[in-house]
Amino acid sequence: MLHCPYCGSSIKSDEHYCITCGEKLPPDINERFITSKKFNKFWFLPLSAFFAILLFSGLFYLILENKTNEAQALYAEGEELVLKGDYAKANETFESALEYKPHFTQAEIALNFLSKAIQAESSLEKAEKLLEEDKHQEALSLINDSESDLNTFNGPGVNKLISDIGATRNNIKLEQIKNVLNKDSNIDELKILLWDAEAIDSTEAIAITTSIREQIVDYTYTKANEQLNSKQFNDAQIIVEDGLKYAPDSEKLLSLKTTIDKEQVAFETAQEQRIEQAMTTAEEERQLNETDAIELVKVGLSKDEQGKLVVQGEVKSVATIPVNSVLINYSLVTKEGNEILTNEVFVFPDKLYPGETGKFEYTHFDIDEKGKDLNIEVQKITWYTD
Repeated sequence: MLHCPYCGSSIKSDEHYCITCGEKLPPDINERFITSKKFNKFWFLPLSAFFAILLFSGLFYLILENKTNEAQALYAEGEELVLKGDYAKANETFESALEYKPHFTQAEIALNFLSKAIQAESSLEKAEKLLEEDKHQEALSLINDSESDLNTFNGPGVNKLISDIGATRNNIKLEQIKNVLNKDSNIDELKILLWDAEAIDSTEAIAITTSIREQIVDYTYTKANEQLNSKQFNDAQIIVEDGLKYAPDSEKLLSLKTTIDKEQVAFETAQEQRIEQAMTTAEEERQLNETDAIELVKVGLSKDEQGKLVVQGEVKSVATIPVNSVLINYSLVTKEGNEILTNEVFVFPDKLYPGETGKFEYTHFDIDEKGKDLNIEVQKITWYTD
């Protein structure tokens, strides 16, 4: 197919001029065949527009990229200011970052955080003042609310501020504990204070915790020792075991616990021995009261004014319980040993208490002169116990 070598339009073999561009066509027919197509001028305008748009887009991208880089640089600077605690300057820096890059999400979040951070700083200052007024609970409530407002944020700046809040809280709690300790706390208050002090991570808190624990140990030791001296071993053990909950490594309490165990065993052993001894003694007393309760002190024969034979004697109660109705059974015998008669007579008073003496007397009206040759022999003494 033949083409104009100047504009590239199609031509016929018998034409001498191009009907499109008007140029004279070469007489050699071979020159009318296009081996490399020439540029069509009609493409110039669209191509120019394309390259212009491309150039504008590139420039826009470069400008936008530059603003983004500037915004990120300002954001990084703002982060450094936050870590230094210069929240006012950091706030200005993040606002500048948003001017370079609107809808910069990280900067918007940072500004929101700074708003809460500035409020938290103000709360910390108020808490310090409340602490000076010994209003510990109000101060703790204030900083707890501030910390709660920061829970939705994260990052080094947030961590630093929360760390500052934690340090302030610990300081308030320590002052609160020391304030209670200065009021001569009872044992229940000391136990609560111990848990509170142990929860605080500081050198001063460790010292206070040690002091409180020593007070609990001393109180426990004293009270348990009182119960031990009163032989209330179970109560003493309960007190010591309760104290060991708060001071599990206390040598003082562990030693006392061992002592209580030993003393209890010794006491129970001695008590068993005492019971056995008491039972033995009771049996001995029972036998004594049944068989040997009355001791004959003296007995003799005499004559009254009418010359009648009179039996007189005295007995003593060696029983451990009262005895009554003591009956003396005796015999009158001759010097040769012949029994003349037997008789019984009651002792007066009727009841004899342990260690008391009683007397008995009987007049034989049917025996007179013969009495001078007689002797008396007590055959048996009987009695009753209550």
